[in-house]
Amino acid sequence: MSFDSEYPVIIEDYQAQWPRLFEAERARILAAIGLPRVAVEHVGSTAVPGLAAKPIIDILVGVRRLQDAAAVIPPLEGLGYEYLPDREIETPERRFLARPKTKPRTHHIHLVEAGSDFAERHLLVRDYLRAHPDAAREYEDLKRARAAQFRENREAYTEGKTPFVRRIEEITLRSSR
Repeated sequence: MSFDSEYPVIIEDYQAQWPRLFEAERARILAAIGLPRVAVEHVGSTAVPGLAAKPIIDILVGVRRLQDAAAVIPPLEGLGYEYLPDREIETPERRFLARPKTKPRTHHIHLVEAGSDFAERHLLVRDYLRAHPDAAREYEDLKRARAAQFRENREAYTEGKTPFVRRIEEITLRSSR
């Protein structure tokens, strides 16, 4: 199911301001939701220094229990995020929000249970790519090739990257056992 097909896939060179944009947004999120023991992590390609990416800051917000998401979503909407419950059809363990409410988006929030498989996979892949520049370059080459091939089809672009991401997940899961 494609949700952003009307916007082309554009990969930008790494931007030094991406970590600062995340940190500023992290502070806004924590101030708005006011829950104890909430993890707010920068994930996705913009979280990997030197890696080209779609210019969207992906933020993983880990709450103690997924049921806590109901209390977190309204304050995030107050920050200008749009809650997109249709995304739960494909990924029921995640609540998805995007900012701004109009496209193109600049920020995505993946609201999940802290320690969940979804959270752990995203953190492991991020950390692996940070620690392995050759893998990050390979991923960048793949992303650029898929973006050129599927510029108008985000779903196909994402599907084209999935085998690489799954391979990294397997490597990290094997090494963490």
